[in-house]
Amino acid sequence: MTFDDFNFHPSILDALYYMHFDEATPVQEKAIPAIMQGRDLLATAQTGTGKTASFVLPILNNLAINPSEKINTLIIVPTRELALQIEQAIQGFSYYINASSIAVYGGGDGIDFNLQRNALRNGVNIVVATPGKMISHLNQGYVDASALQFLILDEADRMLDMGFYDDIQKIISFLPEKRQNLMFSATMPTQIMKLVKQTLKNHIEIKIAVSKPAEGVSLTAYHVFDTQKIPLAKEIIQNNSHFTSILIFTSTKKNVLDLARALKNNKYTVAGISSDFDQKERENVLLGFKSGNIKVLVATDVLSRGIDIANIDMVINYDVPSDAEDYVHRVGRTARAASKGEAVTFVNKDDAYKMIRIERLIERKIEVMPLPIILGKGPEFNNNGANSNENHKNNKGFKRGNYRKGQGQRR
Repeated sequence: MTFDDFNFHPSILDALYYMHFDEATPVQEKAIPAIMQGRDLLATAQTGTGKTASFVLPILNNLAINPSEKINTLIIVPTRELALQIEQAIQGFSYYINASSIAVYGGGDGIDFNLQRNALRNGVNIVVATPGKMISHLNQGYVDASALQFLILDEADRMLDMGFYDDIQKIISFLPEKRQNLMFSATMPTQIMKLVKQTLKNHIEIKIAVSKPAEGVSLTAYHVFDTQKIPLAKEIIQNNSHFTSILIFTSTKKNVLDLARALKNNKYTVAGISSDFDQKERENVLLGFKSGNIKVLVATDVLSRGIDIANIDMVINYDVPSDAEDYVHRVGRTARAASKGEAVTFVNKDDAYKMIRIERLIERKIEVMPLPIILGKGPEFNNNGANSNENHKNNKGFKRGNYRKGQGQRR
């Protein structure tokens, strides 16, 4: 199905042609017609499926046909990074349309707040906002939402995980009762259904695929002691010197700077990023990583969802995520748009049970690779935590410098 089949306004089609958009993705094929028919929608679709365009394009099409000088759409998202990403997408799709947009988020200075306040007061068409900062503006009394037609909750499951349920309800209390509601979620936990019942009316449900890594991702794991994690990360990076971008996930903010510091190398740039960084610092680091000036980026799960960074060669899970779905989102940062990528996970004995849950979710076996012989023996266990001598046996066949990308075999 092509975008011509949706009968978009010519200005939308011009922007899509300019941006080289042709074939619609499955979520776009199902969501766009439902939205254009005025239906409320609950869509289960993970990151990287094209869901942003599936709600942005119908909204812009509406504005192209019915221009407005007031707030038409409010998009609520869990993080600043996702707010910026969606707002950038809106700017691209609205290139030939007289529509305005702004990302509203915290972490900036007084100048940022004043810019947001002035835009909201003057009637920007599309607002992409994090919950807390949007409430701050609404409480000031200058946000006129009387003409709002669309409310979108993106990454709804993540917002609930982050404790934003009450904030979402607070925001909704400021909005007109008659509006179109769209909810997008990568997973469907039980708490979502409570939000669905309170927000959506006579809605359509669509579900796009089971959460699984792309076929282009090579999934491997190493059984390690915690003391072997940093040396192993260094070894993998060194043996993949041809990679231009490597993203390392750690489960704690505390580990970000320590790990980034430990991986420093004169031959390439390493940086860390977490929610402890202020907005300017985070933007600068992300810009450096996207541009290739930073080769290795160490991050918490703030980057596991909703961040569109193309051409990431490898994802390393320094820690196994507690939630199997988070594994899917982490490794989904690589092998996007039918490309190839590597995803490596460091597993200590305490985390073995988490790998079982991950393999069950993705319905795919994750190959355990032998440790480089220079690192010595790793812990002996299967993915169920039982003892095993397999790791030690395989260890003998590895020599420094003969690591082949994603395989751990002799050249």
